[in-house]
Amino acid sequence: MLDTTQQETFPIINRAYNSVFQKDKLTVGLVAPLETYANSAIPTMHNQLDRIKQAEDLGFAAVWLRDVPFNVPSFGDAGQIFDPWVYLGMLAGQTQSIALGLASAVLPLRHPAHVAKAAASVDVLSGGRMLLGVASGDRPDEYPALDMSFDDRGERFRDAFAYIRAMAKDRPAHRGDHGALDGSIDMLPKPFGARLPMLVTGGSQQSPDWIARNGDGWMLYPRDTATQAKIISDWRARTVDAGRDEQPVMQPLYVDLVEDHHAPQPIHLGLRLNAHDLVAYLKSLEGIGVNHVALNLRFNQADIATTLKRLAEDVLPNLTI
Repeated sequence: MLDTTQQETFPIINRAYNSVFQKDKLTVGLVAPLETYANSAIPTMHNQLDRIKQAEDLGFAAVWLRDVPFNVPSFGDAGQIFDPWVYLGMLAGQTQSIALGLASAVLPLRHPAHVAKAAASVDVLSGGRMLLGVASGDRPDEYPALDMSFDDRGERFRDAFAYIRAMAKDRPAHRGDHGALDGSIDMLPKPFGARLPMLVTGGSQQSPDWIARNGDGWMLYPRDTATQAKIISDWRARTVDAGRDEQPVMQPLYVDLVEDHHAPQPIHLGLRLNAHDLVAYLKSLEGIGVNHVALNLRFNQADIATTLKRLAEDVLPNLTI
């Protein structure tokens, strides 16, 4: 078993990974689009670049885009509309410090060579600010539209994951269902850091031990704190048993930030609450080992620009420094 008692930081990978994920500390990011669209599945996408720049100036650690190829009515959310790689490329050139995350690339729906090249390009163009979340996909309607099978997506996810990992090496040799490379050709650019930080989303049709052996972190879905604590503790034990350094944990949280002092109320995958109670809740997540929370403001009723400023003034400074 690997002794991590003296480990002060997570593995050194790239600029984004080691600023967003710090041991015994929780950072806060945002899920794009930064707008309210509670009554529609489709956001307007107005003023998004200005809002993301505002978030960067205010000190948020990361902005996260989603990979939503189709607007599936039953899913109820079209995401940020734009292709995430095009969007990330624009953000790489229009921002300076905020981490650029994808949560998450649906690997079974994309060839891993394209994902590897796009993600490495964003990583280099942004100076090491790319965080690559990966997932097996949860919208069955998308698979026949791309002539892909749904039931074997877990196997294809593993093969794609290994392919992307291999592309970080010089003249990679890899053989799998997505293709074969014998080391005679190469893929450029290489990631800015040691490799692309790849964070597994949910189960992704994999066993807990596979995630513990392979991921650079784990994106969990929101749960009650006691259950989340047990899941994190078990996974970190599996990671250490696999002979690896401790890996970070993150989760999203839908928030409707209000000014009143009523008790927090549950909303879809989140809470309606004031800044004081949000700080307390985030500190409780920090206490169970969550390293990053990505706030989703889709159901936020107040003006978004005002809410971002209130979060920066009343929440961010009150978290662990």
